Amino acid sequence: MGASMNMPGGGGRRGRRARRFQPQSEINVTPFVDVMLVLLIIFMVSAPLLTVGVPIDLPESAANPLEGDTDPLTISIEADGTIYLQENEITLDTLIARLEAIAETGYEERVLVRGDTASNYGVIMRVMGRLNQAGFNRIGLVTVEGDG
Repeated sequence: MGASMNMPGGGGRRGRRARRFQPQSEINVTPFVDVMLVLLIIFMVSAPLLTVGVPIDLPESAANPLEGDTDPLTISIEADGTIYLQENEITLDTLIARLEAIAETGYEERVLVRGDTASNYGVIMRVMGRLNQAGFNRIGLVTVEGDG
């Protein structure tokens, strides 16, 4: 036992075991790549589901998209004239009262109007007229990107 302690490297069983199980100095990247790929797939699948829930056939436009910090309030108008505030059906008479109740920044809140391609132009103009009369001046029309 005394002879094994004098050997270089510790000798005996302890010396061999210490050399065999040295800590690994490399990072195993494979689990990180696997997690990133799973997250990518989850976001790709869930992104289309995050749009407003009222299905509308939007017209095409070549206009540049608006930039903003907050999510705007959305008014959707279907082809049959049904009006939705966010995802809730609403009448034209109660539209302004509901908008004022949920607008976080008051009349400076951005309001986007999504009108179906086949909807009546008069209904869209009545909604925009009511918004303007009530003091909502930051109104935008939503289209899909296209040739124009």
